[in-house]
Amino acid sequence: MRFILHYRGKLKSAAPPAEKQALRRHFHEQLRKLWSEAPLSAFQRFLAPSATALSAITEANGFQFAHLVCERLGTVAELEILLLWPQAPGAIESAGGDVDNRLKTLFDALRAPREATALPPGEAPGNDETPFFVLLEDDRLITRVTVETAQLLEPSTDPAEVELWLRVRLRQVRVMMGTLGLTS
Repeated sequence: MRFILHYRGKLKSAAPPAEKQALRRHFHEQLRKLWSEAPLSAFQRFLAPSATALSAITEANGFQFAHLVCERLGTVAELEILLLWPQAPGAIESAGGDVDNRLKTLFDALRAPREATALPPGEAPGNDETPFFVLLEDDRLITRVTVETAQLLEPSTDPAEVELWLRVRLRQVRVMMGTLGLTS
């Protein structure tokens, strides 16, 4: 299965929990739509919490996180990232951080937070955020990453703004009864 996630806005290195959660919420909307369409719409049963049946859900910090890439489903992700920013090549370090630390922020936002301190204080799911859709259970389930950076050639008043295109290839590394067709 292949799909593309998109983001335009600030992407800083060492972003605080509130900024990572805002990114998470942005991707939640796209992933919720993805789960509502074929082929994932045929696997809605994975969106029910269960200790014994196959489930994409984990509960943490008052949220029910639905992971598309998780150990229970035997899925991994390969990522191709196109990252555009308004500065000329080489200027990114002066406005928002270097590429590897921005990618760390992105990877943190693509997964469910592990500890309560990874969320802003008092954070709770909003309407239509149960489950809260995230791409990854854990970023160690990313098996391949390619990154291309280029200058964003549209006007921007914020040097920390980026446009991000994230091409995801979902693969199954362990096929089980009930998961056939999940990644097709």
